[in-house]
Amino acid sequence: MSSETLNLFSFRGKTRILHLTWVAFFITFFAWFNHAPLLMAIADSLSLAPEQVKTLLILNVALTIPARIVIGMLTDRYGPRLTFSLLLAVGSLPCFLFALADNFVQAAIGRFLLGFIGAGFVVGIRMVSEWFPARQLGTAEGIYGGWGNFGSAAAAITLPTVALIFGGQDGWRYAVALTGIIALTYSVIYYHTVTDTPKGATYFKPKRIGGMEVTSKGDFILLLVMKLPMYAALALLTWKLSPAGVSVLPGTAAVAIYCALVLLYALDARKCLQINREVLEKPPAPIHRYKFKQVAILNLLYFATFGSELAVVSMLPLFFSETFSLDPVKAGLLGSAYAFMNLVSRPLGGLFSDKFGRRATLQILVLGLALGYLGMSQIASSWPLYLAVAAAMLCSFFVQAGEGAVFAVVPLIKRRLTGQIAGMTGAYGNVGAVFYLTVLSLASYQTFFLVIAATALVGFAALLLMEEPEGQMAEVLPDGSVSLIDVA
Repeated sequence: MSSETLNLFSFRGKTRILHLTWVAFFITFFAWFNHAPLLMAIADSLSLAPEQVKTLLILNVALTIPARIVIGMLTDRYGPRLTFSLLLAVGSLPCFLFALADNFVQAAIGRFLLGFIGAGFVVGIRMVSEWFPARQLGTAEGIYGGWGNFGSAAAAITLPTVALIFGGQDGWRYAVALTGIIALTYSVIYYHTVTDTPKGATYFKPKRIGGMEVTSKGDFILLLVMKLPMYAALALLTWKLSPAGVSVLPGTAAVAIYCALVLLYALDARKCLQINREVLEKPPAPIHRYKFKQVAILNLLYFATFGSELAVVSMLPLFFSETFSLDPVKAGLLGSAYAFMNLVSRPLGGLFSDKFGRRATLQILVLGLALGYLGMSQIASSWPLYLAVAAAMLCSFFVQAGEGAVFAVVPLIKRRLTGQIAGMTGAYGNVGAVFYLTVLSLASYQTFFLVIAATALVGFAALLLMEEPEGQMAEVLPDGSVSLIDVA
């Protein structure tokens, strides 16, 4: 832990844990997006209507929002080793279910359940934070996030070839099932090759499970406010499936889901009150407090960064195709380049945070992505194609480097709550994607990019309230003594 340099060519100690963990994350995204490059073959095989295909895309992200919250809690309570291993094993089952689907209903159930594996990202954030000191944490988390995120691009590159190798109308089934086999196999490998902490270190757990701990009355109110957009996003997804959208759900079912979401929010708020009752009656000593506003600001920033990435990756091939009259293959290749930037951009965002400060790095990157999307809103058919692609790539650098910078801060807020904080922040990325894609369904491409730029500017304004992590955070050891963990 004392090394000043991060040798990525090593497979020992903390670097070994980093490599094993980003591969686990890579596999979750590889499985989560196993449908995307095979969608035309799946639609033909199951005789799906265009509305049903759109429904599968919506269902693919629906469960990920609550799943990231739940997985964050489980990670903090039971440790990343067990949680990631079980997530990979359980997440493999919907892969097999989807591969065996004979009709739309079966495919829809499999796609909905597969959203659960998309929560894997949260687990590794806690694992990496346990192994790396603050001075290297941004870089390590950036590598973890950037290289793991490439799993979606790897699926797009390899799975069509796998389907062709097996051949026939069922080639896509073998390709999808293969992702499940890989996830199941790696769950065993991961469990037997990692530990939650370095030897001799303590794994700090939350006092209670079921809701995030806060340390003041004001923070409790802010927590309840920040939960609202997540439920609103689920309501928005329901609306898309209702008669007002793609008409998959009958109106009565949609109303029932709306009522259930209101009830769930009330129960969630009640549970948070139970978790924090003691704190609200008697605030803890200053050394044990943390500021939830830091979490809220990071949520907004991830809404604009990862939320926009998910949305843009979904629409960019079509945008290039319609704007420049390109064939689908060429447009898809150009659009996929946006996601390829993750390999470099996200690690650089973390590295810049380590070198130049968390807050200053975020300010520059968020302002850059706002300007980047403003530039993309001006792309028209009169532009040279190379210039349009260059504008998209430049924008993607700021977007993905911003994601790396966000998660360079997440583990430095409160160690025992890192999984829950990462889960909430990660969920906000999916909330952002739902919001932006809804805007796209109602407005032009230009308006879509301008809305993203505007929300990025809101995030930039919120950054003015963010505090640079400094000093130490305190956690209580099993014997009652206090351990101080450097955050700068």
